[in-house]
Amino acid sequence: MTAAAQTMLGPDGRPRCPWGISTPDYVAYHDDEWGRPVRDDRGMYERLSLEAFQSGLSWITILRKRAAFRAAFAGFDPTVVAGFGDDDVERLLSDTGIVRNRAKILATIGNARAALALPAGLAALTWSYAPSVQAVAPRSAADVPATTPDSVALARGLRSHGFRFVGPTTAYALMQAVGMVDDHLVGCVARRGVSDR
Repeated sequence: MTAAAQTMLGPDGRPRCPWGISTPDYVAYHDDEWGRPVRDDRGMYERLSLEAFQSGLSWITILRKRAAFRAAFAGFDPTVVAGFGDDDVERLLSDTGIVRNRAKILATIGNARAALALPAGLAALTWSYAPSVQAVAPRSAADVPATTPDSVALARGLRSHGFRFVGPTTAYALMQAVGMVDDHLVGCVARRGVSDR
């Protein structure tokens, strides 16, 4: 651990959030993606879909299946996924490369349709729930919440537009993943504004 916070030194000797050094997959995701702003609808739809599939599972499971998810869901193009029908659902349920959960598959298809119905787009709607003031930077994993009033509001807002599998915890995980909040620990190499990135 480093003195600045409860970060841990990664394989390159730089401080990271402890979860971000547990596997090479996590190192890359932690350093290059998690917490980086996502402002496009397709990127937002992918993250929302993957966070929904993660519900009840470990994130590393989803991360390692992401290439298969992208192939199965047409690169998470909401226009294509919105057109999926019964044959596609059966195809997805037999795809061993992804999480084969009927409710989550149907939600992903339904969420594509809901995203296309948004006048300003999914990214704009999601970012409209970004906190106006960032929380104090967490010093340890214990300081990182599972939900916030903003994630409760985001989940409610998404559900009001017909989105499913978007409870407050999933909504907060989405906010973290797309950079609406910065929950990298104090001293983490991937935290915004850290000079040695």
